[in-house]
Amino acid sequence: MAKAGSDKTKKRSASVSVNSFLCRAKCLFSADTIKHLESVKLPSPLPFDGISFEPRQSMKYRSSFDVVKLIEKAREELSTEAPEQFKIFLLAVMAGLRRNEIDKLEWSAFLWEEGLIRIEATRWFHPKSEDSIGDVEVDPELMELFRGYRAKATASFVIESRNDPRPEATYEHYRCQYLFEKLSEWLRKKGVKSKTPLHSLRKEFGSQICSREGIYAASRALRHADIAITSQHYLDKKKRVVSGMGYLLKDSNVTAFDAAAGEKHVAA
Repeated sequence: MAKAGSDKTKKRSASVSVNSFLCRAKCLFSADTIKHLESVKLPSPLPFDGISFEPRQSMKYRSSFDVVKLIEKAREELSTEAPEQFKIFLLAVMAGLRRNEIDKLEWSAFLWEEGLIRIEATRWFHPKSEDSIGDVEVDPELMELFRGYRAKATASFVIESRNDPRPEATYEHYRCQYLFEKLSEWLRKKGVKSKTPLHSLRKEFGSQICSREGIYAASRALRHADIAITSQHYLDKKKRVVSGMGYLLKDSNVTAFDAAAGEKHVAA
């Protein structure tokens, strides 16, 4: 927090980070954890007792780019020059898959006739949570495109990489780390300025669904454990929401504004 100084944007970001670190630290000494540590003598008070969180900051997603134009640019520049990056891009922005889900996704996850991508535990992939397991409905055009990629595939993984998966790793290992980094560079050049541009594609996916179908549909599509997570973190209301009662003023006696006259007045 001290390093953030007086910069409000940096202070907001620091507050989010502090709360995240504190939450994880406090969990180490939660009742559910310490009941398994009978042989360990813990101090009293417990570490982090009495340490308060920073004021909660809004985590709502705010779109900063035109997703339609971004997809068009990806088709022009990535589909032929960098097909693996293009596949990653599509799975994030049009199916809302997480980085690790994309990294370990196998062709067997595609249910071609049903138009679904099935996210489930495999030999290589362990879901973020049980709620992350589920079927993702995708556009038929996307399925057809990946059916074409499947015909040319040389491996069981959807994203081809020289690196093998490492399920025994004690850290979050990605087969496609290099591809993720290159795609992130491309996204930043195209106006996706967040710290995690690849994850912004998933957020945009959720926002698009919420805009059309509502928060419950978005929560299911994102495979969130709770709808509260969806409403707190991911969605950006893009449609204008008004009272719908403006028609009651249509024949009022108030003098209507003359746009032409107003423009002349401003010009003068």
